[in-house]
Amino acid sequence: MLRPFNEEGQLRPIGLWAGSRRSFTMGLQVWLLWGVLISAFSGTARGSGDPLSFSEAKRDFAQNSGLSALLEVPALRGARVGALVVHASDGTEIWSQSPDMLLAPASNMKILTSVAALATLGPSARFETQVFSDRLIDSEGTVGQLRVRGSGDPVLNTEDWWRVAADLRRQGLRRIEGNLLVDDTAFDDVFWHPAWGPVSSRAYHGPVGALTANYGTFFAHLSPAEEVDQPPIVVFDPPVEYLRRVGSARTGGMGEATVLNLSRGEVIPGRESVRIDGTVRLGEKSKAFPRSVSDPGLYAGSVLKMHLESLGVSVGGEVIRGDPSQSVMLLNFKGRPLSEIISLAMKYSNNAMTEMLVKALALNSGEGEGGWPAGMSVLRERLLAMNIIGEEAILVDGSGLAVTNRVSARMIVNALEVGSHSFGMGPEFVASLPIAALDGTLRDRLLPVQGRVRAKTGLLNDSRVIALSGTVEDGQKRRKFFSILVNGYPGTARQAMDAVDAWVAEIAR
Repeated sequence: MLRPFNEEGQLRPIGLWAGSRRSFTMGLQVWLLWGVLISAFSGTARGSGDPLSFSEAKRDFAQNSGLSALLEVPALRGARVGALVVHASDGTEIWSQSPDMLLAPASNMKILTSVAALATLGPSARFETQVFSDRLIDSEGTVGQLRVRGSGDPVLNTEDWWRVAADLRRQGLRRIEGNLLVDDTAFDDVFWHPAWGPVSSRAYHGPVGALTANYGTFFAHLSPAEEVDQPPIVVFDPPVEYLRRVGSARTGGMGEATVLNLSRGEVIPGRESVRIDGTVRLGEKSKAFPRSVSDPGLYAGSVLKMHLESLGVSVGGEVIRGDPSQSVMLLNFKGRPLSEIISLAMKYSNNAMTEMLVKALALNSGEGEGGWPAGMSVLRERLLAMNIIGEEAILVDGSGLAVTNRVSARMIVNALEVGSHSFGMGPEFVASLPIAALDGTLRDRLLPVQGRVRAKTGLLNDSRVIALSGTVEDGQKRRKFFSILVNGYPGTARQAMDAVDAWVAEIAR
């Protein structure tokens, strides 16, 4: 690690200005420029193995002044801001503002979780989903009951469950006399973190269980009926029996506006209702609404049942939870490697996927079932051991959805350094970061520096938290790590986001 901890558990500063909690004054900038010029004429650049020219020294000096000015814009005025920029080659600090201030990181918390998961489990680790029966498949292709046991694979989707069903059919399965049992006991039954407060039906509030499908989410496609006042046409994707529609939604006339509300309805054993209220205007194009389910295990079992029946395998009973007495293993399905899981979670900032990794850390530690208390304890211990965080850090969840997380910009940069420089996980970690103006949550941002910034976004709109941390390649092909955490911005999220993007673009200049 480039910066070890001191006796108090805090990172020991390196360099003359490391650890400063104040913006550079003009006097300090003059001394900094003097030091840079000395390095230039001695043939050694700060943070680079190449000589630093006089023009480059002046440009760095001007850039530091510009970085300070860009944080004084109205969109960030009065906000609490922690920011840090370092050279990627040796960790030398370039610029900082309150880099050790503890702030809510929003989804930048996923950087810490991803680094710890990759270091602990390894990029090639795969989660196994196992299928058991009460007996061997007989000559007529029949078993009594089928049990599906999950181990926390965060990315099993509808297509993966089709593969499971197809593999079972290829083994000769044609009929299940009884129930299809789901076993998600590898994790606890707390599907939402208590710190998240009231849970909505929105897709970003997906449940966290050991057995799931499509990250615990689905789409409801709504289109108007052919006549006014008729219920709209609703198609669920995937079209599972587990979901059913309720509510008072109607098709409105041409002069009416489309106003729809989708929320969770009643949950009964084996079924979940989706309440749809409001009006969809006659002639309106179909609209897709992503939503999350209440019970990820029963939802996953229903997806498997749908595929089995579509392939000609009859299921005599229902999808229910059951005891693990079925001991004949029919299938051991290995999912995607952890490197791909991390990439999906980071590129698209998926909360449920990241929290499943937290519970997987608990399960991997051998401390019993996977749950948040044990998982967050393992995460904290791992990050402390890697000299990424200090004892003062407050880690509540793994995705950053909890507004009570508290870390610093320096801790985020530490994680970026460790993750990027590690031989064992560096390529996979860097590849997981969204690329400016090209993919993930940065697809529509940072167009002026397209392809030269890889960074994790963060936004908690209701709590006024914006974050962006990652790596850049500047105009001189020098790599830098940066982190900026903004809490309490005064204007809109869009204004704060634009201000942060301008600051990052200046680093990449």
